Amino acid sequence: MAYRYDHMHLRTRDVKRTAEYYQRVFGAKILESIQSDGKPRTDLDLDGLTIFIAPVAPEAAIPSAPTEPYIGLDHFGLRVDNMETAVAELKRRGATFKMEPRTIRPGVKIAFIEAPDNVRIELLERT
Repeated sequence: MAYRYDHMHLRTRDVKRTAEYYQRVFGAKILESIQSDGKPRTDLDLDGLTIFIAPVAPEAAIPSAPTEPYIGLDHFGLRVDNMETAVAELKRRGATFKMEPRTIRPGVKIAFIEAPDNVRIELLERT
């Protein structure tokens, strides 16, 4: 049995605001579609990475920013060719960095962005 990536699913109180964030900051394409239950769904295409965005009720809890270490999904990572160029562009587009770029070992730089609803996104440059 082969397992391949299909999609990532984000849940938010404000689907439009979340989709617009990923469009503005990362250049994702917003795709409107219909779920199997006939309800509208907003999807994103982030350079081939499929992200589904689903609404939750206004009273739904936003997970608090975790303390290290903890159990569960921590973040998703996006590879960049040039960290300095990517960081400058993302800051210009309004991204909030929770960790500025740093070299974690020779040939590997990382940085972390906080997206809506406490989603952490790692930027990764491998040379």
